Amino acid sequence: MLWWLIGGSRGGRNRLRIIRALDDMPMNANQLSNELDLDYKTTQHHLELLVENNVLMTMGDNYGKTYFLTDRMEANLDVLDEVARKANLTDVSAGGDGA
Repeated sequence: MLWWLIGGSRGGRNRLRIIRALDDMPMNANQLSNELDLDYKTTQHHLELLVENNVLMTMGDNYGKTYFLTDRMEANLDVLDEVARKANLTDVSAGGDGA
């Protein structure tokens, strides 16, 4: 599943950046879009996919909805790193590289 979300799709680089940013600190969609220098709608799209696939969970409602890594994702961060390596995304960090 992580390969499809990260290594096997066009938006994988941004989804990886989102996961890494949320591993550092839970945020809402607006905070993430600002932190990663991504369009808000793009950020929302990626967040929805990650929630649907049990990579992220939320707390709160509407604008204040905060995103966190699921326990399962936290337990598999080493797998995420391996997927990133195989997809040649080792240069991707949580910072705003605008990709």
